[in-house]
Amino acid sequence: MNKLKLTAAVALSAFVSACATAPGNYLDTSSLKEEPSNQPQQQYKVHLIDAQLVMQQAQAAAAAAKQDLPPSKFSSPSNYVYHLAPQDILGVTVYDHPELSTPQGSTFSTGGNTTQTVGQALTQPYTSALPGQADPYGQTVASDGTIYFPFVGRIMAAGKTPGQLRDRLASGLGPYVKNPQVDVRVLAYRSQKIQVTGDVKTPGPLAMSDVPLTLVDAITRSGGTTDNADINRVRLTRNGKLYVLDANRMLDSGDATQNVMLQDGDIINVPDRSDSRVFVMGEVKTPMQTALIRGNLTIADALTQAGGILDTDANPRQIFVMRGMKDNPTQPDIYRLDMTKPDAIMLSSQFQLKPLDVVYVGTAASTTFNRVLQQVLPTVQTVFYLKQITR
Repeated sequence: MNKLKLTAAVALSAFVSACATAPGNYLDTSSLKEEPSNQPQQQYKVHLIDAQLVMQQAQAAAAAAKQDLPPSKFSSPSNYVYHLAPQDILGVTVYDHPELSTPQGSTFSTGGNTTQTVGQALTQPYTSALPGQADPYGQTVASDGTIYFPFVGRIMAAGKTPGQLRDRLASGLGPYVKNPQVDVRVLAYRSQKIQVTGDVKTPGPLAMSDVPLTLVDAITRSGGTTDNADINRVRLTRNGKLYVLDANRMLDSGDATQNVMLQDGDIINVPDRSDSRVFVMGEVKTPMQTALIRGNLTIADALTQAGGILDTDANPRQIFVMRGMKDNPTQPDIYRLDMTKPDAIMLSSQFQLKPLDVVYVGTAASTTFNRVLQQVLPTVQTVFYLKQITR
């Protein structure tokens, strides 16, 4: 009998220490030292989601939509005027005087391995700058802003419009050419550009031209956005200051204030949707992360995409939304929705989530008790059988 008891004791000891002897991965915590925390547990205020809170949220969203917009040199696209600057390539025509005109049939280098005629250059899209070296036949605006023209000499071109430069050349040719008829066109816009980066199909520089360039134009001429782009948070950097624009408001609701007119030196960044995620956790059928849909997502949307709450395990009174943990991890905003209330369905479809919100569905008390039993019962049964063996 004593040997039997000894065998049972050894078996019980081996069972208790199974985590260290059983096959499989496990972490040996013997070399880890965890200091006990003497700090009192922090308390967080929970806001109950009701009709008043949803109304306040809608008002705050409307106020946030009126954010500061980048200042513009022109009040509207109709007032936009292109001014010449260094590196622009000009074509000058003096009618009836081909010796003073840019040769129409001649070819000039674009800086690559190809050449094209001036006529072909005139058909170039205004936003396609010709890269590379200066045109040996056209008039390239020098770094000091001047050009040299026969009989007129070196004159200032930078800061002038093509029309103003045309009048200046006509005035300078007056003593040498009777009633000169002059035309000035920009063959290549190379002096002013913007940069488009991020989740667009063709990122890179876009040349500013005599056609005003807006935010939507820049995205479209960059090939459009990729499938993972977040056009609700397009970032515009101007003069060292960052602005966040919602291009989707322009496309969906016609809010022209978001379609700002761009200017030289602007940097457009179209981000991906990594910062527009919402996490759904707890007692749902499919815990997951989901992206905002065109900048919008409600509690009902999030729970539906996660397959809904578990019928037997979830506590419908504990639908929590935890917000602001990225910017203020010690003082997050916590909201609770009681799905047992008659108006809960309406509120769940009206409460708008924000990027990086966590939706957590609490566990029912009975479920917690049952899970404890599931952990304890195998051990109790083993002890019972060992006791029966030692009798």
